[in-house]
Amino acid sequence: MSGKTKFTDYEPLNRPEDSRKKLPENLEGFQPRNTAALLLEEEPVLEAPDVDRPKDPPKPSLDKERLFWKLPKGGHGLTFVGLFLFTVVLYIRPYEIFPSLIWLKGIAFWIAIPTILIYIPSQLGIDQKLSFRPRQVNMLLLLFFAAVLSVPLSSDRQVSWDSLTDYLKVVLMFIVFINVVRTEARLKLLLLLILIVSCVMSFAAVNDYRMGILASNGQRIKGIIGGMFDNPNDLALHLVTLIPISIGLMLSSRAVFKKLFYATCAIVLVAGVVVSFSRGGFLGLVCAGGMLGWRLMRRNKGLLLIAPLIVAAFIALAPGGYGSRLATTSDGSAETRTDDLKRSIFIAIRHPVVGVGMGNYVLFSNKEHASHNAYTQVASELGIAALVFYLLFQIASIKDLREIIRETEPKGPDARYHYLAIGFEAALVGYMVCSFFASVAFLWYIYYLVGYSICLRRLYESFAARQQQETAPVFRPAATHRSSLVTAG
Repeated sequence: MSGKTKFTDYEPLNRPEDSRKKLPENLEGFQPRNTAALLLEEEPVLEAPDVDRPKDPPKPSLDKERLFWKLPKGGHGLTFVGLFLFTVVLYIRPYEIFPSLIWLKGIAFWIAIPTILIYIPSQLGIDQKLSFRPRQVNMLLLLFFAAVLSVPLSSDRQVSWDSLTDYLKVVLMFIVFINVVRTEARLKLLLLLILIVSCVMSFAAVNDYRMGILASNGQRIKGIIGGMFDNPNDLALHLVTLIPISIGLMLSSRAVFKKLFYATCAIVLVAGVVVSFSRGGFLGLVCAGGMLGWRLMRRNKGLLLIAPLIVAAFIALAPGGYGSRLATTSDGSAETRTDDLKRSIFIAIRHPVVGVGMGNYVLFSNKEHASHNAYTQVASELGIAALVFYLLFQIASIKDLREIIRETEPKGPDARYHYLAIGFEAALVGYMVCSFFASVAFLWYIYYLVGYSICLRRLYESFAARQQQETAPVFRPAATHRSSLVTAG
């Protein structure tokens, strides 16, 4: 050997353990040929790395920070029952339809309390937090904080306190709503409930107009249900927001019966808006219909031929005096609203920080009326910053819906999200226009609409995540066995 070590094509099997040479990482597991004893083992041989194969599987392109959470379908069942019953009482108000049920007047409060008490432990058990925090919730909490600050500085603290406690119920049930409605079935069940009730109110309004029952100052119809549906302008606002939603449900449905049902609902709701003789309702209807038509016509140019027919039918079927009512801008009602608009803007400028106190604008009005404008209502009672929060609360939902519209197609598995997002967007636009003529900032209208949009976004994000998981390519390392060993001759 002359002092040199002779190497062969194998190493002795009885070589000491500590003297073995460690193989490079990319050759770990490589079995040298002619080692019969080692070949008896079933350990696989690693192949050399493939330069063309990516080292790690590509991740889905969906930004997971956009996902609000992974939606478990079996959560908050009992809480949803409470929310549904609360919505039934809120929209139907049986004690006003049947005077014998006057003892049920405070039932909404007694349904809300156990619903919230059930929600808290259920939510903590499911998501380990009281609520998820989209932008809308942050804006709503800031708006509520502004309302709290206005109470000690208000002119009538008792009025502000009463208004604040009523608004607290709205805020709490809104948070329950967006966390509990986590399946499409629940969302559509609530929409169906509200749609049916609204069609009944619209049909009753049409019948009252036909019979000449003009209970509102002897000139206009009055809502069959009181509260926030008593005033014809508020009733028209509510019906305007549901018209594009019913059309969105119609387009997202596949069954012919459902399409006919939702189309009929839309027609009945339009009739209810017309017989209310609400000028603000008409403007909201035009803007909501314009937004809806613009969205749909971008993908279907054939609707350009249908739109003039719809407008012609609307004009032909409108009741007598409707056109003159819309053209009148100098009657007593219009002058009073204009005066309150100017006065509320003046009050907002004079009290820009915390306003005059929640519910206190009527004390500063020239004629002890409400501001008849949701935006100046917030600005004059809670301050300019609160108005910004209120606007962002709505705009954030419109931005979410527009993202869904851009990312989905009118045909395919996600078509239902596409059409529902279009309907909800048009509904929000209709509300923003109608609320310029009504003091409804702290009532339920906008909070249910924003709740629908948040729930739709959560459902769509969960659906998109599942779709990407199902379609993402799966990379598996190539299996190697003893048969793949290359032996040298």
